[in-house]
Amino acid sequence: MGQCCHHTGSKTGQKEHHHDHRCASSAESGGEQLAMASDDRRVTEDDIVPDDDNDCSQTHYWRIGGMDCPSCAGKIETALRRLPGVLSADVRFATERLQVILTPETTTHTVEQSIRAAGFTPLGDHSAGQGTEQGSGSWWSEYAPILTLLALMLAAAAASLFVPGAAPPLFTLATLWGLWPIGRKALQLARSGSPFSIETLMTVAALGALLLGETPEAAMVLLLFLVGEKLESLAANKARRGVRALMALVPDRALRVTAAGLEKVAATSLRPGDEIEVHPGGRLPVDGLLLSELAAFDESAITGESLPVDRNKGEPLAAGSLLVDVTARVKVTSAPGNNTIDRILHLMEQAESNRAPIARFIERFSRWYTPAMILAATLVALAPPLLLAADWQTWIYRGLVLLLIGCPCALVISTPAAVTSALASASRLGILIKGGAALEQLGKIDTMAFDKTGTLTQGEPRLQQVIIYSPFEREQVLALTAGLEAGSHHPLAKALVLAAEAEGIAPEPLSYRRTLPGAGIESEWQGQPLLMCTPAHLAASMLTTEQQTDVDQLRAQAHTLVALVVGEQLAGLFALSDSLRKDARAGIAALQALNIDCLMLTGDHRAAAAPIAAELGIDYLAELKPQDKLEQLVRLGHTRQLAMVGDGINDAPALKQASVGIAMGQGTDVALDSADAALTHSRLTGLADAVRLSRATHQIIRQNIALALGLKAVFLVTSILGITGLWLAVLADTGATALVTINALRLLRFTPAAEVFMQDTENKRI
Repeated sequence: MGQCCHHTGSKTGQKEHHHDHRCASSAESGGEQLAMASDDRRVTEDDIVPDDDNDCSQTHYWRIGGMDCPSCAGKIETALRRLPGVLSADVRFATERLQVILTPETTTHTVEQSIRAAGFTPLGDHSAGQGTEQGSGSWWSEYAPILTLLALMLAAAAASLFVPGAAPPLFTLATLWGLWPIGRKALQLARSGSPFSIETLMTVAALGALLLGETPEAAMVLLLFLVGEKLESLAANKARRGVRALMALVPDRALRVTAAGLEKVAATSLRPGDEIEVHPGGRLPVDGLLLSELAAFDESAITGESLPVDRNKGEPLAAGSLLVDVTARVKVTSAPGNNTIDRILHLMEQAESNRAPIARFIERFSRWYTPAMILAATLVALAPPLLLAADWQTWIYRGLVLLLIGCPCALVISTPAAVTSALASASRLGILIKGGAALEQLGKIDTMAFDKTGTLTQGEPRLQQVIIYSPFEREQVLALTAGLEAGSHHPLAKALVLAAEAEGIAPEPLSYRRTLPGAGIESEWQGQPLLMCTPAHLAASMLTTEQQTDVDQLRAQAHTLVALVVGEQLAGLFALSDSLRKDARAGIAALQALNIDCLMLTGDHRAAAAPIAAELGIDYLAELKPQDKLEQLVRLGHTRQLAMVGDGINDAPALKQASVGIAMGQGTDVALDSADAALTHSRLTGLADAVRLSRATHQIIRQNIALALGLKAVFLVTSILGITGLWLAVLADTGATALVTINALRLLRFTPAAEVFMQDTENKRI
């Protein structure tokens, strides 16, 4: 049993078993319980279990070995939820992680015993996550059951040629050898609350064939099943390879800078505010801010950007980034268990609980499908002999064949395998998608709405012109403006503050600043009210004819305007402009090629929005306040499948309102929380890739379901007619499972076509 330690939010997959304590009383709110939950996995409201006895619950984590398909996760959950003292059990197949919330009286040893009793392996922290990969045992121990069974069957086949009398006992011995691990697993699962498992079906079929004297077929059935299980295991490991590679990006150790020099510490001991040193060729163990003047980082594993990126002092850095050129010092900004890689892994885990509607339907379907097939097989075996005096052996044999045909493995794995592969592929491309539901919805999108600033444009506006109106002076106006906008993160505010700094003008100290949502900022100076807003928020009577002319002329030049009002007088008019992103045209063109209509929603004046929309060839709605954007999204959502693309901070309400919200930016908390998807690389061309990947996933899911059900339908008829036997039934089931898995793994090779659109667009423009 792995040592139980206080939760420190370590890298997922390295701290294999740990726990945290969470005390809850009847007076605590759900939000307080959420705040006290583990950092390693964000607990949702559904995870909160009321505690009327004022006891403390404990949250524990393990990695689980031996899971070949998503149904294995359900079997473990079923086994654990039957235990007294287990408040909740949640298994994530993609990351092989188990989370269990226990009462204080329940020991972790009891949980581990139950996991082993169900036929799976709880992996402890034996070697810092480096030696616990599934399949880390010797090659012989892994393949011995299959090879021994094959050897016994070959010996029996040879005996049938030279010593015919020895063949049946050898085939019987082979059958019993192959049946032992399968029957034991079936018994374990039945005791754990999963009586209708594939192992149960195989055990019944093999024993039935043995009793009917069909020993060669019984042995062949078991051999094909064991080979199929091994193929499923290999396919599952391949699908998880991207997740494991992501886990491996974050190093276990770090060099912390102290007063005495450099100190080598565990990465989990780092806290926000610590300073670390990273050498060329090393990866960042945390999110941070660059303290060195300049350094180049390879961020391809996080953003999909193939070339190293130069970062300047003060710029944010993501965990897992590879330092390319010089030694650099970094200030830690992420808490343990909450860096960029952890959040990506959390999204992939969350994807399993936020499954696509089609996946949820198949899960419900499979719950009654297997018992129904067992009932059908029983009727096939008993009805003809009892009602029609047919041959018992013939119809029992056909019932056994039908029992194997009814195995739902291929059907159950058809959707999760495709979704997991798609999410891993999307993560590699710098696209984070919150689960199968969002992935499925992306493929249905026919309209995509965009915020302008920071989404279609660079988000770095520059001050182009300042008009000062008497009796005010330029230095006075810039000082007041910088004082109002100081500390704001809005791109326009930053541009105004930088303009004052460039002229050496210090911000005017103000007693207070109050943000007016969707309107501007207000304050007070020398007993007079101050207001910073767009001219659209000013009464027409406040502007003179000259000032109105200036406003109209600047708007005609596609500038974004900001006005400073002192008392009742317009003191200054600021004209700013923001250039389009370099990939904006290519991104829009790629979406339009997919028959997706594009629409720009902006609070700017029509004169400023129109040239940008015209350059991109899209529709626009301008002069929208935040509530106006929401109203437009609600209206459009009645007739269209709508996605909203924004920065994830200013547009959080709009992102939540749309069918699919997509945030631009490098995986910030607000972006991930508000949106259904996020582009870590902030490239608009990734939007088309996300839609194409979604459509490809849906197509493969349909193919998989058709393949799984089609093969079953064919062999259902042929088995009842006596055309196919037991071994062909298993071959069909194993083959279907292998085929749907291999078909789903094609999504791992998904390549973006956005670069093609970008090149074509640039060529046309030239």
